[in-house]
Amino acid sequence: MKELFFTCLICLLIFPYSVNATEETVESKIESVALFKNGLAVVTRTISVSQPGDYIVNSDINPIHGTFWIDSEADIEIQSTKRDIFLGNLPSNKIDFQDTLSGKDVEIYFKDNEILPLKGTVEKVEPLKGEEAWNRDYQRRRGYCNSNLYSTPQTQFFGKYLIIKTSEGLTFVDSSIISYLNVKNPGGLMKEQRPVLLLKVNTLPVKPSIIRISYLTKGLAWAPSYRIDISNPQSLGIEQKVVIKNELEDLVEVDMELISGFPGIKFAHVTSPLSLNTNWNNFFNQLNQRVQPGHAAQANVMGQQAIAINQPTSIEGIDLSAKPSGEGVDLHFQSISHRSLNEGDSLAIRVAKDQADYERIVEWIIPDSRNAEGRYIEDYQRRQNPDKYEDAAWDAIRFKNPFDFPMTTAPAIINSKDHFNGQTLSYWVNSGESTTLHITKALSIRTKSVEHEKEGDRTIVNVGGNKYRKVSIEGKLFVNNHRNEKVSLVIRRRFSGDLLEATDSPKSSLKEEGAYSVNKRNELFWELNLNPGEEKELSYQYAVLVRH
Repeated sequence: MKELFFTCLICLLIFPYSVNATEETVESKIESVALFKNGLAVVTRTISVSQPGDYIVNSDINPIHGTFWIDSEADIEIQSTKRDIFLGNLPSNKIDFQDTLSGKDVEIYFKDNEILPLKGTVEKVEPLKGEEAWNRDYQRRRGYCNSNLYSTPQTQFFGKYLIIKTSEGLTFVDSSIISYLNVKNPGGLMKEQRPVLLLKVNTLPVKPSIIRISYLTKGLAWAPSYRIDISNPQSLGIEQKVVIKNELEDLVEVDMELISGFPGIKFAHVTSPLSLNTNWNNFFNQLNQRVQPGHAAQANVMGQQAIAINQPTSIEGIDLSAKPSGEGVDLHFQSISHRSLNEGDSLAIRVAKDQADYERIVEWIIPDSRNAEGRYIEDYQRRQNPDKYEDAAWDAIRFKNPFDFPMTTAPAIINSKDHFNGQTLSYWVNSGESTTLHITKALSIRTKSVEHEKEGDRTIVNVGGNKYRKVSIEGKLFVNNHRNEKVSLVIRRRFSGDLLEATDSPKSSLKEEGAYSVNKRNELFWELNLNPGEEKELSYQYAVLVRH
């Protein structure tokens, strides 16, 4: 009987951190990922189980709130928890010495040689539970928040200090002043407490059964770009390249899809309470964050990526010649087959290449010089947004999207005969739809625009209880071709008010941005040819209401 007792005692000493014997560890495989451009991805995992029981999945998942779902014929409950994972070797990074070396005898040496080495045993620290772990600050704090400001007191405190038990008591050592430490008698397995999923399979109608877990999470995204070659005067070559960066976990032969469109993801900035990397304090503060309407997918997701969404229309305007394509919602899924990508790695691949007829033009866009109240734009407003108020002519190319799928919002470079000509931003273009891309400023096309108020009566008009002066504006446009070739010129003059007359019969269109302003927002569109050395003068008149 004594021999049996000592045998059991030795087993407990050798394996002091073994998990519950009824829990079986199983592997989960990521079968597919569908990547958005805004830093989010739809992840689908599969797990195979052969009988009812409790299963441990070594995965630290952080789903977006409301996106975690289980598909299985089995009756399953899933719990996020922590388990001691035994390490054959110490991890190369993210070492939690307090937990990994718990119970080990150590000798600590400090950066300051005047501080004597410290010998002792790393104290075991139990995590806070229940009421002690609940930080109730969310009841008092509202509005914007930075998740780094809301870590629990335990994380803030023990992340800085290493607690050592000595013969004289407990010593709290500032980890930043440690030079190195020696572990005495490191024999036996080291352990580290890590987040896991605990699957409680109650019933299993089919044996074995595949459990599918899908959720939306951060850490995996793609960034597209285009290269356009205009060496041929009649036909351009265009190719699309994508860069995928994996900050999620190692991916092995995973089915990958690239998603383009403008998805509505209401809670993209909220981490699910299922994740062990958040708490109720963070959760409720994230829910209280004010997210700009229409841009929920961007909040706290892709601050480092400027091109995270798709502009619904290009500067060319609406083109009704686009080819009908797709069914259902306006999201395009592009498969790039099965790929393997380690965590931290990036992958660049070409996904499409085609040709298209195109036209070389010079596009001159003259911005509206007045605000919604009819007053002139102030200089400080122009300085704050110089691109919006830029008055310049640009060399450009106009073509139709030759791909059988939409061109998504992305940077585009234009080359000619192996020479770099320029880089611009290409907005969303449907298949077969026309778009215009600027290349470089047309410095040899001289342009000038002037406006002045015409003399005459200034009628006072009352609108919504406010007084406005109705004035007439006369404008002139001058353009001169200094090139030794004929130039196709497109002129867009944007203005606020009502058009009275214009020379050379331009097309006139209303812009949506003026739908709720006192003055209509308009655009005059001229398209003409200029011979070498030719100069052209255009004039127009309009009436505008100016806040009195």
